[in-house]
Amino acid sequence: MNQTAFTTGQAICGYRIQQVSPLPAINAHLIQLVHEKTKAVHIHIANEDKENTFGVFFRTVPTDSTGVAHILEHTVLCGSKKYKVRDPFFSMLKRSLSTFMNAFTASDWTMYPFSTQNKKDYYNLMDVYLDAAFFPEIDRLSFKQEGHRLELEPGENGEPELVYKGVVYNEMKGAMSSPGQVMSRALLKGLYPDTTYANNSGGDPAEIPKLTHDDLKAFHARYYHPSNSYFYTYGNLPLAESLGFIEKKVLSRFDFLEMDSRVPSQPRWQAPKTMTQPYAYSDTDNIAAKYQGCVAWLTPDIADHFEVLVMAVLEQILLGNSASPLRKALIDSALGSALCDGTGFDSDNRDTMFVCGLKDIDVSAVLEVEKIVFSTLENLVDKGIDQYLIDSAIHQIEFSHKEITNTPYPYGIKLLMGVASVIVHEGDPVSAINIDNDLKKLQEELAKGSFLEGRIRRYFLDNPHRLLFTLAPDKDIQARQAENVRHELQKIRKSLDEAELAQINKDAAALKKRQEAEENLDVLPTLALEDVPPEIEIVHPDTIEGISCATAFDKATSGILYFTCPVGAGKIAPDLFPMVPFFARAFTNAGTKSASYVQMAERMDLYTGGISMAPFSGTHFDNKGDGHSFLALQGKALDRNIDHLFDMVDEYINDSGFKDHNRLKSLLLQYQAALEASIVGSGHRYAITLSARHLSTAANINELWHGIAQYTRIKALTTRVNNEKTGAQALAELEKDLSAMTSAIMRKDNFKPAVIGSASSMVQADKRIEKIYDNLPNDSSQAFYTPQIETDTVQPYDGWMTNTAVSFVGQSFKAVRISHEDAPALSIIAKLLRALFLHREIREKGGAYGGFALYNMEEGIFSFGSYRDPHIKRTLDVYAEACDFITQGQFTGTDVKEAILQVCSDIDKPETPAPSAMKAFYRRITKLSDEIRKGFKDALLGMNKQKVVETAGRYFFRDDAAKGISVISSKSLLDQANQELAAEGRKPLTLYKI
Repeated sequence: MNQTAFTTGQAICGYRIQQVSPLPAINAHLIQLVHEKTKAVHIHIANEDKENTFGVFFRTVPTDSTGVAHILEHTVLCGSKKYKVRDPFFSMLKRSLSTFMNAFTASDWTMYPFSTQNKKDYYNLMDVYLDAAFFPEIDRLSFKQEGHRLELEPGENGEPELVYKGVVYNEMKGAMSSPGQVMSRALLKGLYPDTTYANNSGGDPAEIPKLTHDDLKAFHARYYHPSNSYFYTYGNLPLAESLGFIEKKVLSRFDFLEMDSRVPSQPRWQAPKTMTQPYAYSDTDNIAAKYQGCVAWLTPDIADHFEVLVMAVLEQILLGNSASPLRKALIDSALGSALCDGTGFDSDNRDTMFVCGLKDIDVSAVLEVEKIVFSTLENLVDKGIDQYLIDSAIHQIEFSHKEITNTPYPYGIKLLMGVASVIVHEGDPVSAINIDNDLKKLQEELAKGSFLEGRIRRYFLDNPHRLLFTLAPDKDIQARQAENVRHELQKIRKSLDEAELAQINKDAAALKKRQEAEENLDVLPTLALEDVPPEIEIVHPDTIEGISCATAFDKATSGILYFTCPVGAGKIAPDLFPMVPFFARAFTNAGTKSASYVQMAERMDLYTGGISMAPFSGTHFDNKGDGHSFLALQGKALDRNIDHLFDMVDEYINDSGFKDHNRLKSLLLQYQAALEASIVGSGHRYAITLSARHLSTAANINELWHGIAQYTRIKALTTRVNNEKTGAQALAELEKDLSAMTSAIMRKDNFKPAVIGSASSMVQADKRIEKIYDNLPNDSSQAFYTPQIETDTVQPYDGWMTNTAVSFVGQSFKAVRISHEDAPALSIIAKLLRALFLHREIREKGGAYGGFALYNMEEGIFSFGSYRDPHIKRTLDVYAEACDFITQGQFTGTDVKEAILQVCSDIDKPETPAPSAMKAFYRRITKLSDEIRKGFKDALLGMNKQKVVETAGRYFFRDDAAKGISVISSKSLLDQANQELAAEGRKPLTLYKI
C-alpha cells in the first residue's frame, strides 16, 4: 500500500489513524496512530530512506535517585521470555547489520531504538527489542551485575572487606566525576524541586545501593506497559507490516491499563532562589578560580511549540555565536574562561529551561555574572534587538531544519530524539518538525514591533522562577565520599551474620559462573554472510561543464552548497606543529585584518551554515604509506548565499590576521576549558592515544594534536598569557606564530578544493574559488606531507592523575596496515575480543562501563581500552588474558561469521548525499582507493577461524615488552595499582599530573 494513501480515521492492524501530515522539508509524511485496545501511540515517518529506524519508549518517572530507570534500561536487555540468554542486546550487535543500536535513559523517558538497511535484520532486531522491553526476565543476578551488589574482597590487612560493584554504579561514579554532569543534575534539582526532575534518573552513587530487586520489578510493571508506550518507525518499509508485527508480538497480549504517568508542571515560584553545589577538584594551585556561576530560568511548556521556537530564536540571538550580545558580554568580562556547562535552551523537559553563565571564575564573580546577564538583557529590551541578529537567528534555525545528515546519529534516530520529549508530554510532533507555520507567525509578530524584547522581559527579566547557581570546587569531597562509603560498608559488614556473608559469596560465585557459562545463542535470530552485499558504495566525482578548479559532486543536497578544501600543513615549522589545532580554531574565529571577529561571526550566522577549519594527520592508505598532514577548510550555505560564503572564505584566506590579542586570549581560555572538560568524559580515548604515541609519527602527532600533550601545551600557554608579567609578550608571540603558519600554507598550489551540490551552484562556486586563487602567492609544490616531527620512541608505561572516581586503561601495540593480507583478520579479532572476552571480563565481571578492542587499519595499531573502570591492574591482566583467548582459538566459526557481520556493518553504514560525497573526496586525498576497499571487503568475507587464529599468533603475546600502556585515573587509584603491581614484582606505572 502507498504510505501516503493513509487517511485520518482509517483502521489498520488494530490501530486507528489519528492524523496524516506532510513533512515537506524532509520529503516525508508523518502518520500518527493509536492502538485501539491498549491506547499505545505509534508515530510513523514514511519516506524513501532505506535506512529504517524503530524505537519503543516509555514515560518513566522516578521518585528518587536510586537510578531505577537507568538500571532497568540495562537489566531488561539481559534476557527475556523468548530469548533466554544473558545478554541478547550485545549478542545481537554481533548478529546484525545494524547501523545503530542503543538504549537511552532520559529524565522522564526510557528508549530502545535501532536502525538498519536490511529488512530481515529490521524484523530480527524488532523482535528482540520488543521481547526485551515487554517480557524481560529481570532476574536477581542481572540486577546485581548491572545495578549494584556487595562482594567480599581482601582488604589492606588481609581480612575480607565489603565493596560495591555494578555496571551502573561505576558508570555513575564516573559520570558524577564530571563537573558538567554535577552541574546539570544540580540545576534540575534546583529548578524543579517538586517534580521528577529533582531526582537523578541515572542514579546517584550514594543512593544506588538503596534500590532493591523488588523495586526494579515494580518499576517495570508500572511503566513498561503498552498503555504507557510510544512506538516509532521511519523509512521505506511498509507501515502495515510493522504494525502487524508489533500487534502480534506484543499488543495482542495486553489489555488497556488505566494509568496516569504524566509529569506535572513545576509550580512556579514567586521569588528567585540561590543554590551552591560542590564538585570534586583536587588541584589546589588554581582551585580558587575553578567556580562556575550562572542564572537559570524555567521557561515555556514543551507542548507550546510556538513559544519553544521563540526560545530557540532567543537562544541563537543571545548565545549563538561569538558576536551574540549575551555571550560576548560574558566572555568579554574576562571573569572566566568560557560559558558555563549547561549554557543554552533545554527543551527536553515538561517545563523548558534556559541557562547562561561562566566557568573558571572566582566565587566573588558569581554576583558579577548575574549583573552582566541582567544588564545585557535590560539593554536589549530598552534599545531593541538589532534586526541582523533576528535575521541570522532565523536563518540558522531554517538551515538546521533543511540540512539532512547522519551525524551524530542516523537521520531517523535524530528525528526520533528530537520529538520524543514532545510526544511524551502530549505535544504535536508535526509542529516540532514542520516549523514553517510557526516561523510565519513569528514574522507576523515581529512586524508588530518589540515582540522578542517582550519575550525577554517575560521569560527572563520579570520571571521570578529563576536560580542563581554556583558550582563550587571542593578538594576534599572525593575523599569524603570514599570515606562515607567505607564507613557505610563497615557498618553493613558488622550487621551481617555468617549466613548473610555466605550468601554474598554464593551470589558472587553464581554470577561468575553465569558470566563464564557457554551459551547456545541459536535461539537468537541472525543474518547469514549471504545477506551482506558484496559490493561497496562507490562515489565518483562528476565532470561539470564550467568547473575547472574544484572536484565536483553533483548531489541532491536540499539547496545547500558544500565546500571543502584540504590545505597542506607540511611546511609549517616543526616547533609550531603542536599549535596546529589552535591555529585551526583561530583562523575562522579571530577576525581578519579588515574585520573584527564580531563582524565575521555576524556575517557567518547570517549567510552560512558555518565556516570552520580542522586538522588531519595520518598515513596514506596505499602501499607506499607516506605520512600526510593537512587542514580542512570547510563551509556550507544555501544556494542563494553562495557569494556571501565565498566572500568570507576569500577574506579568511587572503586577509587573515590575528591582531586582536584580547580575542586570542579568549579563544585560548575557551579552548583549554573545552579540553579539560573532555578528559573525564572521553578518558578512554585519551588513554588509548597516550599508549600509542610511540608507535608511529602519525600516532605521535595524534597525541600532540588531540591528546593530553595538546592539553598540557595549551595549559602552559594560557598560564603565560594570564600572567601579568608575561601575558603581553606571549600574545605578541602567538600572533607572530599564527601569522607564520598562515604564510606557510596559504599558497596557490597548496589547495585541493571540492564542491558538492547542484550543477549550477557548483559552477558559481568554482568561479569564486578561481578568484581566490588569483590573490594567492605561487608555490612550487604542495605540502600534504608530514614534516620531521621529533617522535618519542620510548614505550609508554604511565599513569596520568586527574579528578575522577574511576579509571581509563589504554594499551597499544604495532600490527599491520589495511593493505596487508592480515588486516581483515585483525579487524575480525577486534570484534571477537570485544564481544566474546572484554565485555564479559571488564564489564560483566569487572563492573566497568565498557571494554574495547580497536584496530586502526590506517596506522596498523591495535589497542585495548576500558571506560569508567573501577580497576587498573586487574584490567591489564585481562588484556594479557585476551591474547591467550584469541591465540588459543577459544571461539567458533559462528563467532567469526558474526564478527564479519559487525565489520561489514561498519563498512557499509550509509550516508546522506553530501557526507557520502565528502567521504569519497577525502578517500582520494588519503589514497584509500576503491580497489583497496573492495579488496579488503572481499578478503574479509572469505575469512575463517583458521586464518584468524594464524593471524592472532603473529601479533598477540602476553609479554608487554612492545606494548604501550597509559592509564588516566585518580592519584589514589594509581597508587593502589602500583602497590598491586609491586606485590607481584612488576614494574610500576610512572605517574604524571595532568
